[in-house]
Amino acid sequence: MRDGRLAAGGRCCRRGRHARVRTMRARLADLLVGLSRFADLGFGLDGGTAATSGVLAARLARELNLESSEASACFYVALLTHVGCVGYASETARLFGDELAANAAAAHADHASVTDTVATFVPMLARGRSPITRVRVALRLLTRGSSWGEAYTTAACEVGRDAARRMQLPETVQTGMLHVYDEWRHGGDDIPISARVARLAGIAAVFSADGSPASGALRRRAGGMLDPMLVEAFVRAGLAVEPDADLRDTVLDAEPDPVVWTDDLVCVAEVFADLADLKSPSFLGHSRAVAALSLSAASRAGLSAADRRDLHLAGLLHDVGRVAISSAVWEKQTPLITDEIEQVRLHPYYSERIVAGSAELTHLAPLVGRHHERLDGTGYPHGCTAVDLTMPMRILAAADAYQTLREPRPHRPALPPSAAERAVLDRAAAGALDLDAVRAVVGGDVAIPTRAVPVPAGLTAREIEVLRLVAHGCSNAEIGARLVISRRTAEHHVQHIYTKIGVSSRAAATLFAVENQLLTSSGADG
Repeated sequence: MRDGRLAAGGRCCRRGRHARVRTMRARLADLLVGLSRFADLGFGLDGGTAATSGVLAARLARELNLESSEASACFYVALLTHVGCVGYASETARLFGDELAANAAAAHADHASVTDTVATFVPMLARGRSPITRVRVALRLLTRGSSWGEAYTTAACEVGRDAARRMQLPETVQTGMLHVYDEWRHGGDDIPISARVARLAGIAAVFSADGSPASGALRRRAGGMLDPMLVEAFVRAGLAVEPDADLRDTVLDAEPDPVVWTDDLVCVAEVFADLADLKSPSFLGHSRAVAALSLSAASRAGLSAADRRDLHLAGLLHDVGRVAISSAVWEKQTPLITDEIEQVRLHPYYSERIVAGSAELTHLAPLVGRHHERLDGTGYPHGCTAVDLTMPMRILAAADAYQTLREPRPHRPALPPSAAERAVLDRAAAGALDLDAVRAVVGGDVAIPTRAVPVPAGLTAREIEVLRLVAHGCSNAEIGARLVISRRTAEHHVQHIYTKIGVSSRAAATLFAVENQLLTSSGADG
């Protein structure tokens, strides 16, 4: 077995009020084979696209005779390229109506060619819409496409870099993530080799999944989006992934030496929990809160150490599948139509499939996928009844229901804790939730952790107030109105905060706030 310790790239995750549930050592690539489906779903791509990209990047790195550290960086940047897609999801949905369609269209377009962008992006994004909507989409792309693209890539790259740092991947991976959307025509050899290889591999994977030869798409982008030398090497070698291959085994076999391991599954799960919560400002902190409630309830209910560990991880990962549903649905303020309701009801299934892709996490899939099931059969997506639901499943369902009620939604305000407690107890009395599980959850309610260390980056109390509002999606004008300051002053605060913490996007600032426990309220589930 090849071996290698997880490279240090910064602290993984901060400890909250509860001590960590320690887990066995796991191979990071195995975790990411499954969790990379998060990026596929969030980017509107076929499942397995990110994993295929990782394999192709590793094979191209070998073809180029890159040293092991560079080859490993190519592999991990390719696996993680699209994890930052949630960073600008809300804004993209507001602009185009469906960020998943916009993401998929962007993945197929040659952004170095205005003609190809218009010919590819607009038809894909407008497919199935009315003629007037197609015209509106085209006009928005022409008038706001450039600024949207710049803001999108900034957020996605910064979020991707943050994810790599928190998983303690080396600086080469972090830097590659920050530049993975850079175009060859603008950066040339100054773009890190890991970013250039990963971008090429990602495009090849997208077109391979469509069943069309990747070589043509790559050659059309050579010298524009892509490094022409890399394109030539890729095409000359005839690199491909067999369509009938066991993708997980193929990815693990492709990982360059040394294999990367992690001793902290909770750290990796927290990264993807926070990414899932970035889907909409109203979701912030939800997954961590559910995990904390579940862990506390499991202890009160006398569950085994193994069940407590599993509930903690499942609580963090239970909502990763919501990336598969557009933010336009999650943020809708009016009643959902039937099709939108069905989309929402599928998000536990997507969470289940994401988790099931990892050998290390697959045993959590049934637990993750049943957090919206109910004892009386009224839940979703499987329609389970009491006989199908274990105590850990019942606790996770109760924790999710209770925490959701305490959080605001676009269509309703948050309930105070006492009202949320009464509501879940009423649901238990009606036979939907397990009464013992509910009592364990509300009896072990977990307060938001208080900071025991100095405020990071030298932020002032006023700047923390502003950062919280930024994280919850407020514009400069809204920040000014809430804090009774001018818009210009609010803008000055925001820019000063970004400079202090080293980011330039709302999404990256939000992750900073979450990681450093600077939010006073948490977000929501679907």
